[in-house]
Amino acid sequence: MAALSMRRVAKEVGTTPMALYHHVRDKDDLLMLTLSGTAATVPRPELPSDPRERLLAVTLHMHGTLARMPWVVEVLSLGDLTDKGALWMVEEIVGAGIACGLTEAEAVRAYRTLWHCVYGDLVFRRAMERRAEDPDRKRYFPGMLTDADAAELPHLVALADQWSELTEDYDVSGQLSAVIDGLLGRAGREGGAGRERAG
Repeated sequence: MAALSMRRVAKEVGTTPMALYHHVRDKDDLLMLTLSGTAATVPRPELPSDPRERLLAVTLHMHGTLARMPWVVEVLSLGDLTDKGALWMVEEIVGAGIACGLTEAEAVRAYRTLWHCVYGDLVFRRAMERRAEDPDRKRYFPGMLTDADAAELPHLVALADQWSELTEDYDVSGQLSAVIDGLLGRAGREGGAGRERAG
């Protein structure tokens, strides 16, 4: 979000950068507060009672909410938590995972995996937007591939002409659903032998 500066924000709200610094430490602090305030205005969706469907619904809500904020990738890269108002999604994902048969440890790891999928997709979308702003700057995949690459990268070269078509209709919901099925398929496998012995 290079276009955002404390000077620009100060101008938008009718004050000075120095006045802003009485309330926030720096631009990162300002962005974190903005995310917290924005999250508080997004209503919680009605969630399905089935825990597997609930898991998917909350993850998609998280993705959809953050995807509507073009500046969010920069904020999330700071690695800090937002306010408590956003933690209900983490609570729901962990709770739904446990209800699906995951152990507490497995449910926490499942949340981490789903969060990485959400964040990774947001980063990729932002990168694609930046590329679209300056398409002539550099040749990107798959345009950089030539027939000379076929010996080392046969599948990618063969698919290069179709790559855009195959990826432009990428279905986040379908892919997250597949990830969730994989995570739930591992229910009870982590430490399962130890639980059996303890029982």
